[in-house]
Amino acid sequence: MYLIALCDDENAELDKTEQILRNYEKEHSEIEFVVERFLNADSLLNKVKQKNYRPDFIFMDIYMSEKSGMDAARELRAMGNNGKIIFLTTSREYALDAFGVEASQYLVKPITEQTLFLVLDRCLKDINETNRKYLLLRVEGRIQRVAVSDIVCCEAQRKLQYLYLSNNTQFGLRRTMTEIYEMLIGYRQFVRVGVAYIVNLEHVESLSAQEVQMDSGKKIYLPRGSYHPLRERYFNYYCESSEILIK
Repeated sequence: MYLIALCDDENAELDKTEQILRNYEKEHSEIEFVVERFLNADSLLNKVKQKNYRPDFIFMDIYMSEKSGMDAARELRAMGNNGKIIFLTTSREYALDAFGVEASQYLVKPITEQTLFLVLDRCLKDINETNRKYLLLRVEGRIQRVAVSDIVCCEAQRKLQYLYLSNNTQFGLRRTMTEIYEMLIGYRQFVRVGVAYIVNLEHVESLSAQEVQMDSGKKIYLPRGSYHPLRERYFNYYCESSEILIK
């Protein structure tokens, strides 16, 4: 799932771009786009500021009333947004300026489907290579991007699974523990502990027969029979990672 922001002060242009994106989805069944439309730059910037909105792609016109797309791009970068910016505009005038905001592409309208498909292919490949370390989760009706490295542990509590992050925030997820573990199974630092926990070994501060102390301050009390398998996984992980022999 990819978050896409479309920003243009003409609805007709937004329609054209969104239609191309939907056509791309149809040809790539494994791809899902969540598209949001903005008729001016300030509405996009306000959402980024206030709602922790972090789109993976920003398709943006440069010539807009009130605030230009180039100025908006500078503000996005100043706020730490690293999304792929693709300018869709009517002039080559600002092509050189696009380098200053690390734009991924500068396209002059009218944009053909073939051209935009090629841009999407390239950008998605880049995202998949560099951003595999993020999960996109549905949290309380919104899409939340979570860095895998920030996940301390996951704990089952009745019908919800709680994801604990390194900044001491937590999210309740309406997924099974098995579903969450399948999302993390490609990252070898994550290990199941009994039926109620998934632990990120990178955040383990100390380990005893009774409990795991996480570096966030959270304690996990170990279920019967889980200490020795966890201890072995913990030591093997750090031996392989650092080539230090632990006895």
